Amino acid sequence: MKNKIPIAIGFSMLLVVLVMIPFYQNRDGVQTSANPREPQSSEEPLHQEQEPEPLRPTIVDGDIGYSLQNDDLNITYDGGENWILVPIEKELLFSGEYRGNQQQLIDNSFILSDDHAVFLYAYGNGENSPVKHIYSDNQGETWDEVTITEKGLGLRFRKIKMLTDDFWYVVISGSRKMSQEGALIFFSKDQGQNWQSINMPATTRLVADGGFVDETTAFMSYGMINPQEPELYVTNNAGETWKEAVFHMPSKYDRVFVMPNTPYKEKDHLAMLVDQGPNGDYMGGLIQGKFISTDNGLTWTFAEEVEPEIEEIG
Repeated sequence: MKNKIPIAIGFSMLLVVLVMIPFYQNRDGVQTSANPREPQSSEEPLHQEQEPEPLRPTIVDGDIGYSLQNDDLNITYDGGENWILVPIEKELLFSGEYRGNQQQLIDNSFILSDDHAVFLYAYGNGENSPVKHIYSDNQGETWDEVTITEKGLGLRFRKIKMLTDDFWYVVISGSRKMSQEGALIFFSKDQGQNWQSINMPATTRLVADGGFVDETTAFMSYGMINPQEPELYVTNNAGETWKEAVFHMPSKYDRVFVMPNTPYKEKDHLAMLVDQGPNGDYMGGLIQGKFISTDNGLTWTFAEEVEPEIEEIG
C-alpha cells in the first residue's frame, strides 16, 4: 500500500506537467500544430510588398498626358484611366548640360497629341552624343527611333515642333563656353523619318529660342545673359542666308523687352512676343511686348503689352 501512494502522486504530477506545457508555450508566443507539416499562420507577413503608387497624369491637352513616376515615362490618352509605357530610359530624356527638374519633361522637348507621341533626347551628355527622337503614330502600339544627328553638342537648349503633319523641325544648342555656344537647326519633310541641317547665323551667343514659321522662313533668337536689346535673325530661304531683324522700339520700352520668342503667323502678318529677360522688373517682370511684322520678319513694330497666360499643371 505504501508503495502505491508515491506512484500515484508521481503519476498525478506527470499529468499536470503535460497539461501545463501547451499553456506555457502559447503564453510565450510559441504555437503547436496537430500536423507538424502544416505551416504556422502569422498575423503579419514577414515581407509585405507595397503596392506601387497610382500614376497621376501631367495633362498636356484635354485627356492627353504623361507621368514620370516610378522612373518610367508613361503616356495616357484618357486622363489616366489607362497607361502606355514608352520604351526609353527616363534619364535619357534629361541628358545634356541642362537637365530640367526631372519631375516634368523639359518644355518643347516632346510632342504629344492624338496622332503623334514624340520625345527628343540625347544618347549621353557629351558633345559627341547623338541626338535622337523616339516616336509613335498609333498611340503607343508601336515605337520607332530615329537619329537626327550623330553629334549633338551636349544639349542645353532643345526644341522639337511640327508645322504640319509632314514638316517638323528641331533646334538644339550646346558646347557652352562662358556665354558662347554652338547651335543647329534641322528639318524633316517626311514626319521625322529623315533630317537635314541648315546654315546658321554668324553668332555664337546663347540661344533663347528659334524655329520655322513655314518651310522657308525661320528665326533664331539670342541673348540669355543680361540682354540689352532684342537680337533676332531671320532667313527667308531655309538658311541659305540670314539677316538680323530691325526693331522699332518705343523709348518707353528700351531695355525692357529684350528676349524674342519665335514668331507666328497671325492673319496677314507675323506676330511675336518679346520677354523682359532674366532681370526684367517692368510691371513685375512678367508683361510681354507684342510686335508685328509685315515684311516677313525683317522689321518689327511694337503693338501692345500682353499679360502671359497662366498654365495649369495637371
